[in-house]
Amino acid sequence: MHIITALWFRNLKIFARNRVQLVFTIIMPFFFLYVFSAVFKNDNIPNPVNYMLAGIVITTVFQTALSIATSTIEDIVSGFMKEVLVSPVKRVQIAAGQLLSAATIATLQGIIILFIGYFIGLKFTSFITPFAVIGVMIAVGLVFSGLGLFLAALVKNSQTFQIVIMAITMPLTFLCGAYIPLSMLPKVLQYFAYFNPMTYTTAFFRTIILEKTSLTTNQLIAEQLAFKIGDFVITPPISMAIVVVFGFIFLMLATFVFSKVDFSKINRSKSKEADIF
Repeated sequence: MHIITALWFRNLKIFARNRVQLVFTIIMPFFFLYVFSAVFKNDNIPNPVNYMLAGIVITTVFQTALSIATSTIEDIVSGFMKEVLVSPVKRVQIAAGQLLSAATIATLQGIIILFIGYFIGLKFTSFITPFAVIGVMIAVGLVFSGLGLFLAALVKNSQTFQIVIMAITMPLTFLCGAYIPLSMLPKVLQYFAYFNPMTYTTAFFRTIILEKTSLTTNQLIAEQLAFKIGDFVITPPISMAIVVVFGFIFLMLATFVFSKVDFSKINRSKSKEADIF
């Protein structure tokens, strides 16, 4: 437990020192809010700004949890990971420390955006809602930090990892309904969105943060918080169940790959020339 706490605290300190990253992480969501709120059109949604803000919060958590795994690659390159591995510590504990720190950082960024969103109209009528929102953000952070750690252990190269992350985050973000309602997408892309775990993550999170749990199934479908595929309706609870399944798969893959990767065969030179040769 001590090593998990130590790695968690270390990664938090590293993130806190990177103030430029923190500032841009806060600015970009509100830039997207300003840009996409101008094209947002759905007569069934009474408050499109809050609706979109909820989507932006959860996508920020998703992107942060996924990209924070870069620190794992940096630890590998610097040789820090090898120093940790020679200590009497199980790799599962190391992976847990990385996952928890990524989920914590992602949740903190989500909370910051929520705090700013409070001043532009996002309100809660129940005192339970903020705790439920934070709980969902932690869960989502763990789910996608697992995917990030899995990719980091596979790629083992910071330049390649950034390309892989961009290739994953862009389609998953824009095909989940966070910025653009799924009803505005072409039919072909809507079908792709149904295979996107972020689609169900966004729908469930919006239901919680906008306090829409009391809506009927038809109302949930109208506000795109539930999805009707044929005769089957994917309600918010089912959406969360889907996310949990994906999370279990991601966490298992991350733990398995991280426990098997041979760090001694990884080129630790930071230079591009060393990576090439």
